[in-house]
Amino acid sequence: MKKQDVLVQASKLNKSYQTQTGAVHALDGVDVAVRAGEFVALVGPTGSGKTTLLGILAGIEPADNGSVILLGESLQDLDDDDVADLRLRAVGMVYQSYNLFSGFTVRQNVRLPLQLMTRRPPFDASQRTDYLLADFGLPDLAERYPSELSGGQQQLAAIARALATNPPLILADEPTANLDTATARHIVGRLRALADSGEHGVILATHDLRVASQADRVLSLRDGRIVKETAMQPGRSGREVLAELA
Repeated sequence: MKKQDVLVQASKLNKSYQTQTGAVHALDGVDVAVRAGEFVALVGPTGSGKTTLLGILAGIEPADNGSVILLGESLQDLDDDDVADLRLRAVGMVYQSYNLFSGFTVRQNVRLPLQLMTRRPPFDASQRTDYLLADFGLPDLAERYPSELSGGQQQLAAIARALATNPPLILADEPTANLDTATARHIVGRLRALADSGEHGVILATHDLRVASQADRVLSLRDGRIVKETAMQPGRSGREVLAELA
């Protein structure tokens, strides 16, 4: 993967949900593109469409209208099995609630995506798992279960799992919401480093403007629309950045 290669490009995305009180328009004509080496933050109030957008970019749910090109392939042209296979290779999902399997150890959770791959990965699954456990400071916790970990440790395990297949695109949905300030800073630093490596692009949804200020670009969503795009410039003070995002 070359830095600045387009990883995902979405055009004119629309998505509505039917509720007892009528239709809810989660996305309304959203356009977005993310490149390798880029860290993009999505900000906006609850219900603005952040989680829906991440789900559609990952191929977890379809848009009502619009298109998503993921690693050069149109999700609309693939059947469900092919979308699932592409997602496993192309996307690493990091969830606010971690989504680790409670009956699996940390090692088993991290290795699981490799076991689900229908194509043989270009690396040894055991070595890849051990590398990720070491990289995220988890080798001493490898045989523990999620219930035996702190929130920060669970999130580190979730990020390690998201990277198991070495996917170029990382989608993180409120990954710091349940964490203390120091742990949240550490998690964002790891995601920032992934983008800076040039091998990954990162999209992070957050309510925290201080987290968003670490991104290269910030997309502000409201009522399912991108109402503002802010480019972060190195050297600006934190106060200036937060004032522009507010």
